[in-house]
Amino acid sequence: MKNRIQLLMLAVMSSLSLPLSAQNFFQRLDSMMTLHYHKSNLDTTYITRPMTKWTIVGRVNVSGAKIESKGIENDLPFKSEIKADCKSTLSVGVSYLGISLSAAINPDKLMGKYHDYELNFNSYGRSFGFDVIYQSAKNFTGWYERDDMERVELPSGKLSVNTLNVNAFYVFNSRRFSYPAAFSQSYIQRRSAGSFLLAASGMGQQAKFDYDQKMKLKMINIGIGAGYGYNYVPGRGWLLHISALPTFIVYSSTSVTLDDGRLPLHYHFPQVIITGRGAVVRQWRNKFFGLSMVFNFTNIGHEESLAVHNIKWRVRTFFGVRL
Repeated sequence: MKNRIQLLMLAVMSSLSLPLSAQNFFQRLDSMMTLHYHKSNLDTTYITRPMTKWTIVGRVNVSGAKIESKGIENDLPFKSEIKADCKSTLSVGVSYLGISLSAAINPDKLMGKYHDYELNFNSYGRSFGFDVIYQSAKNFTGWYERDDMERVELPSGKLSVNTLNVNAFYVFNSRRFSYPAAFSQSYIQRRSAGSFLLAASGMGQQAKFDYDQKMKLKMINIGIGAGYGYNYVPGRGWLLHISALPTFIVYSSTSVTLDDGRLPLHYHFPQVIITGRGAVVRQWRNKFFGLSMVFNFTNIGHEESLAVHNIKWRVRTFFGVRL
């Protein structure tokens, strides 16, 4: 008996020491990934996975930002509006069984026409997803006006702003409603369905303005809330998506410093961070194309002292092939 156990252990150790060929390894890995890819608690009447393993997508992205302010200065009402130059990028993405890799270039930045920096990172899962947008911009231009003076044009380079927007959501009806079908095309929405959404948002910003007077602004805002999303399938191969996620600010820390003192930015209900999304997707056979949009709006302060509206948007067109 002891000899048999020793022989068995020797046989097991010998088999473990044998090299596993790369072909067998990748075959086993592919089988495991395929099983995991298709193994999910879905109502396939409403949602399905693409039958192919590979997806190649080309995208054109355009994004922009705007800051509006209203308030009282020296007992007189004022308002201003500034915009950053729009940013355009070209990107190509490759996905294998839901695992994606993409690369993007900014033609204007390569030619020296665009000097700002922006990072977009998003993930759209069945039940949970998020958007992270970071922008560092110095090319804002706009205007400022007050009742006792003519409109003043604000040239580029006088205002530098670093902004971080974060939005995360949870989908309650993930068996029938799919965010990825609209935004990453890793699922296919076959019938119309909607879902209530739980959301959390965050927004942080640092700004420095140097013109007639110097100004520094720092703010952090965190909000929680709920919303609703709907995927409308008007016909075979079509998908229209719309969703809104309003979150009410539950934590706010803001300071505005001028040359002649501190400008108060009082909390005034409701202060909100709203994230809106929309998409149109058309697919036929193994091809698809479409348009998607993400919109962030933040409202803080009160017009009787100072109110600030931050707007950040991104529009994306895409064309893809499934192989």
